[in-house]
Amino acid sequence: MKFLLRSLGLFFITSASASLAATASVEQIDWGKLPDGRTAKLYTLKNRHGTTAKITDFGAVLTELHTPDRDGSFTNVVLGFDNLRQYVDNNTSFGATIGRVANRIAGAKFMLDGKEVRVTANSGSNQIHGGKVGFHRVLWDSRALPAAKGRAAAEFKYRAKDGEEGFPGNLEVTVTYTLTDDHELIIDYTATTDKPTPVNLTNHSFFNLAGHGDVLAHELEIRAKSYTPANEQLIPTGEIAPVKGTGLDFTKPTAIGARIKQYYPRPGGYDHNYVLDGKPGTRRLAARVVEPKSGRVMECYTTEPGVQLYTSNWTQPRRFGPSEYPPHAALCLETQHYPDSVNQPSFPSTILRPGETFRSTTSYKFSARK
Repeated sequence: MKFLLRSLGLFFITSASASLAATASVEQIDWGKLPDGRTAKLYTLKNRHGTTAKITDFGAVLTELHTPDRDGSFTNVVLGFDNLRQYVDNNTSFGATIGRVANRIAGAKFMLDGKEVRVTANSGSNQIHGGKVGFHRVLWDSRALPAAKGRAAAEFKYRAKDGEEGFPGNLEVTVTYTLTDDHELIIDYTATTDKPTPVNLTNHSFFNLAGHGDVLAHELEIRAKSYTPANEQLIPTGEIAPVKGTGLDFTKPTAIGARIKQYYPRPGGYDHNYVLDGKPGTRRLAARVVEPKSGRVMECYTTEPGVQLYTSNWTQPRRFGPSEYPPHAALCLETQHYPDSVNQPSFPSTILRPGETFRSTTSYKFSARK
C-alpha cells in the first residue's frame, strides 16, 4: 500500500511498510518561473543509503547527483547550476536530455524516403544536439512515480511537434529516471511518431567523480575496439577504425590525461564516438570510470550501439553562471547511435516509423573502492 505525504509544498511518495529513512523516496517542489510564466518543478530521488539525484522538468535535466566515496562522504559528481534561472540564462548541455537527434547532422540535411529534409543549423552549417532550442530548452510534462521497493522514479513527457527544428512528425517522448538502492541511476527512453523521422536520444551529464578539479587522473575503460573517424567538423567519414595503436584505446583502464595531448589543438581533448562491443539493443557494460583519491567508481551500461567520450575541452578556466571550471573539468559518456547516422547508410539506422516504438536504456551505477 502506498501513501502520499504533503507538507510545506513538498511531496514524498514512499511505502507504508517502512519509514522515510529506510526506503527510497521522491520529493517534488516548485523550482521557479520560466520567462513565459510557467512553473518548473524539481524532483529529488533518494535511495535508502542517501544517494540522491535531482532532475528538473525544464529540459528533463539531471541537475545534481550525490554519491558516497570510500569513507561514506557524499559529493555532487555532475556539473550543473544552483537554480532554474541559471539554466535558462546559460544554454549549456549540463545534465541535458538531448533530442530529437543527439550529436551532429552534416549540412543540417538528410534524405528520407527519397525526399530531402532540412533541419536547423546551429553549428556552422551543421546541426548539433537537436537544433537551436533542443529538448533541453523546453518544459516537459512531469510526475513523480509511486515508489517501489528499493526504487524511486520520476517521469517526463514531451511532444515535439511536426516541423519543430525542421524534423518531420509529431514525436511523443517519455524519459524516466529511476534511482535504485544499488546506487544505480537508470534512464529509460521511449518514443513514437506519426511520420518517419530520425530519433537519437541521450543524456549529456558532465561527470567529475572527485566533485572538483579536472578529470585527467580519472581512470577510464571503454568496452570498444573501434571508433568512427571524423573530419575537422567532427562529422564521421563513414569508416569504422580500430582503436588499437591510437590514443583512443581505452580497452584497458587508462588515465584520461595519459594521452590526451595527442588530440590538441583540435578537438582539444577527447570528443570521439566509440563503437561499443556487444549487440546493440542489449544492456551491456559500455564504460567504467575510477577516481583514485575518492575511490568512486562509475559503470555505464547501455542498449545503444555507441558512446561519445567528451572531456570538457575548453582551453582555459571557463565560467558558467556562478561557477568556474578548469579545462577538462568533467567527462561525458553520451550513449547514442553514431553521429550523422542519417547520412551514413552503413551505420545503424536512427529512423523511427509510425507503428514502431523507440526504446533505449542507459544507466550509471556507482560504488567505491576501499
